[in-house]
Amino acid sequence: MTTTRRRSARATIGIIGGSGLYDIEGFKTKKTVTVRTPFGSPSGPLTIGSLAGRDVAFLARHGAGHRLSPSQINYRANIHAFKQVGVERILSVSAVGSMKEAIHPGDLLVPDQFYDHTKHRRATFFEDGVVAHVAFADPVCPKLTAALAEGCERLGLTHHRGGTYLCMEGPQFSTRAESLIYRQWGVEVIGMTNATEAKLAREAQICYATLALVTDYDCWHHEEEAVTVEGVIKILTENVAKAKRVLAAVIPALPIDRRCACEAALAHAIITQPGAIPRRTRRKLALLLPGTRT
Repeated sequence: MTTTRRRSARATIGIIGGSGLYDIEGFKTKKTVTVRTPFGSPSGPLTIGSLAGRDVAFLARHGAGHRLSPSQINYRANIHAFKQVGVERILSVSAVGSMKEAIHPGDLLVPDQFYDHTKHRRATFFEDGVVAHVAFADPVCPKLTAALAEGCERLGLTHHRGGTYLCMEGPQFSTRAESLIYRQWGVEVIGMTNATEAKLAREAQICYATLALVTDYDCWHHEEEAVTVEGVIKILTENVAKAKRVLAAVIPALPIDRRCACEAALAHAIITQPGAIPRRTRRKLALLLPGTRT
């Protein structure tokens, strides 16, 4: 494996996940790519390779060895790094807790909504003299989520299509009182990362979808033991094997050309008058706003 700069390696499909996803059957690693972004360093280098003839870039969300907590992840740098190497679609794999009896540990879920309950995240690229309001009523790419759900179905895996992912700050798990309140809100699963990624992907005009791996019942379920790291990791390990099968089935089947609203998310989103945007900010956002002069 070689290490290189971003200009010599490209990929149109990105995967965000942990180290367990790097050995997807049929994935051939080409190189690791160290990417520098205007928003700082991403969680680590991108691993770029091919899967069934498709160029794919992997990123370990929490860094090598799982060093970064959900609040410490530089989400802006992660999404910008994907944009720099040409990624147009991101498949995000994430562990979640179930908030409903019918969604069992070990199941997979493809959410179509997010509730952002975080408190300390940088969740926009547009600041320092420029304002953008992207449409986010439907926060995931419908075509990409459909592909994931259909992939689960083809493989005969127990899965749930649609539902709300509540994104909490973490890194602590919920208190029992919090968990019971979230249940009253009617959400399906709870996690700590994906709403932030989805917001930034939309601003970067990248299609985004989540494959959620259900590891536990959070702590609302009185007949189950309270959530422990050991318990989560045990079921997560089993679910990672399922996720790898889904990705290996879905990625080769994605159409080369994407035709969805995600690719034009900024078309009417920039509110700031072009002449009022500071030059330094225009330079920082040059990749996201290719028509902007520096």
